[in-house]
Amino acid sequence: MSRFLALMGQRARRDWLQVLLWAMGTALLAYASFVGVSDAYGTEQDRTSLLAAALANPVILLFRGLPSGTDEGAFMVFLIFPWLAMLAAFMSTFLAVRHTRGDEEAGRAELVAATPAARTMPFLATALHGVLANALLAALTAAAFLAVGLDAEGSLLAGSAAGAVGIVFLGVGLFAAQLMRTSRGANSLAVWTLVATFVIAGIGNATGTPSDDLTHMESSWLTWLSPFGWGESTRAFDENLWWPALLCLGVGLVLTVVSVVLVSARDLGGSFVAERLGRATASAALSTPIGLVWRLTRGAVLGWAVGGLLTGMLSTSLASIVKEVGASNPAVEEILRQISGEGSVEQGTITTFFTMLGVLAACCAVQIVCRARQEEAHGTAEPLLAAPVGRVRWLADYLIVALLGIVLVVVAAIGGAALGLASQDGDWDLMRTVLVTGAGQVAAASVFLVITALAFVVVPRATIPLGWSLVLLGMMLGLFGPLFQFPDWLVHLSPIAVTPFVDGDEVDLRGLWWLVLATGVGAAASLSLMRRREMATAG
Repeated sequence: MSRFLALMGQRARRDWLQVLLWAMGTALLAYASFVGVSDAYGTEQDRTSLLAAALANPVILLFRGLPSGTDEGAFMVFLIFPWLAMLAAFMSTFLAVRHTRGDEEAGRAELVAATPAARTMPFLATALHGVLANALLAALTAAAFLAVGLDAEGSLLAGSAAGAVGIVFLGVGLFAAQLMRTSRGANSLAVWTLVATFVIAGIGNATGTPSDDLTHMESSWLTWLSPFGWGESTRAFDENLWWPALLCLGVGLVLTVVSVVLVSARDLGGSFVAERLGRATASAALSTPIGLVWRLTRGAVLGWAVGGLLTGMLSTSLASIVKEVGASNPAVEEILRQISGEGSVEQGTITTFFTMLGVLAACCAVQIVCRARQEEAHGTAEPLLAAPVGRVRWLADYLIVALLGIVLVVVAAIGGAALGLASQDGDWDLMRTVLVTGAGQVAAASVFLVITALAFVVVPRATIPLGWSLVLLGMMLGLFGPLFQFPDWLVHLSPIAVTPFVDGDEVDLRGLWWLVLATGVGAAASLSLMRRREMATAG
């Protein structure tokens, strides 16, 4: 028992700040969401109107929860729960991989395995540590709901459901760490599982059956393939069903047990998905530093480009469906027109999806800069820099490849949008909207790229958490700021909120030139400062 407690203490010392930030950030989002909902949708009529629009517009349901009535609490959970659960899921997957496959890569697991703790006890300590982290997140989230005056059972259920979804993805992270050879591969598998299940839950909600009064939705069977769907099906502040949360806990337990068996069945440092064998001779591309950067990051770029392709296809495919829904019901058409402003409903739908595309492109860029930090921290950048390759050239290569990644993600989305129009026999004039919004998101994602590069140069040890936190903050402000009626100056701090868009027949450039200027200044500053700093190899 003393050895187990020592392992738990070590994990708590390593993670206390990260776990506290994740949990408090989730609770703060819940609190701010209720305040925003109360200000923007203070009357039942306001909430009824938005629910009617959501039930008529599949796009809204893709990025929101399961409509469960017009009560303030239920309405707020509909708007924000998937994102609370997503924060819990990210926290859990990263925690699981960091203390399992990450420790194996760093050599820490081998040292612990040489003690009487062996290999299973550290794994069990990680699992319990993850459960306690999700319990803290659930408790703080429930406390945020209680603090704004919502009823106790619904508050406890909403917080518990978010934590329960996190426990599912704790199991996913533990399982992925057994399959993949590297922590990067395990994180990638876990994150793509998270994204896929998030989308499946959204599609399940969008294809469900609305109630006659347009305030509730019975989701389709697809929702039951996703942990996010299970969490939403608790219907906190409405029916208050606890059994879907228990389903999450059960699946998390099963994944953890399977992972324990896999730990015992493989060698330390081994994996069940073998790494691909390398070529006997290097390709011509590896004769240059930038070729090496591309070789190290091309898998990530390809993954984000596939996400961009799917986003583009959905943007135009669902735009046509939304237009048909509006045309069949004048009342619904009027609601959708209010949402899309002066532009058409189809233009508004494309703009919504391409805002998410900007987030994907930014994630691609941040991941590539974070790879530079990993190469530096692991010491693998030193042999390269010992050759006639300067630090500025080395960083510049990463920035060039990251910019190329942004462009490829957006180009893939534009191609997907064209495929969506072709499949629906849609209006090809919408490609103008696709091109304008796509180009704008290149500029927005580039801002995240140079800010992360500056963090890498100035505070290298904070590169990874700071880069991903900025993307998350930008997504929250850009997507939720207008909904919660945040001040314009606060919303416009997010690059994705000030990109050009098509307004009817005109193009509103908004903050394009500021984005371009910020990108240029940030890139120049990061390269200039890189000339003066020493390499920081400590993790």
